[in-house]
Amino acid sequence: MVSRLGFLGVIARLFMWVFLLGLAVVVLYPLLWMALNGFKTNAELFGNPFALPVDWSFENYRKAWNRGVSNYLTTSVLVTVTSTIATVFVSAWAAYGLTRVNIPFSKAITSVILGGLMLAPTVALVPLVKMFQAMGLYNSFWALLILYTAFRVPFTTFLIRAYMLDLPREVDEAADVDGAGRWTAFWRIILPMCKPIITSTILLHVLFAWNEYLFAMVFTSGSGVQTLPVGLTSLMSKHGTDFPVVFAGMVIAAVPVVLLFFFGQRYIVKGLADGIGK
Repeated sequence: MVSRLGFLGVIARLFMWVFLLGLAVVVLYPLLWMALNGFKTNAELFGNPFALPVDWSFENYRKAWNRGVSNYLTTSVLVTVTSTIATVFVSAWAAYGLTRVNIPFSKAITSVILGGLMLAPTVALVPLVKMFQAMGLYNSFWALLILYTAFRVPFTTFLIRAYMLDLPREVDEAADVDGAGRWTAFWRIILPMCKPIITSTILLHVLFAWNEYLFAMVFTSGSGVQTLPVGLTSLMSKHGTDFPVVFAGMVIAAVPVVLLFFFGQRYIVKGLADGIGK
């Protein structure tokens, strides 16, 4: 009986490793194929798309960079960084007010904020376009900053609030005894204690803002304010597309977020587990 259970354990472990290996191939192979095709010519790509490049030249990457990818990358970095700072700060401050301060109608305010999780961006597109055009913010950096912040605040507030609810109330009492104001208590005591969930929300927002396409496509029409997901489409032409250059641009766009996720995934899991999982 014992030997049979041991044999079944080996089979289960072997099946798990085969499954994980197959999953890794499914996830990694398209990325590797895209990167390798960035070194080919159009003729090589269509002649044998699964073969290795004949000439390992970075010419396609240079062409993609010079055809606007550098500008799109700069815009994406700027929008991502600023919207991340704005979203996390506003959400953390809102979560602090909802959990650590006695304010009237706090439950109603919480319901309104969290109700934003149910608002689909596509439903609000038309009125938002009209509003931003009237305000003179359409086709500008500020449009993306406001939209990325507004539509992510409910979710980010939900995560940080759940974490703050489990923080001991004694720290607030100690801060009051020491004469610390709300701002000092928030900035120097509560916020450092929320470092795991803050790190998670930062990484989650970066992943969202870097890959977001709908708002970036609808609210920007000039090359000066287009982000990478939208800007990469300009590398394709109706009269003939240099697909290796397109693949090279996609690799340039994917590398930062892949590295960020690779090195930050444990912080995402830890922050969410320490917060929502409590």
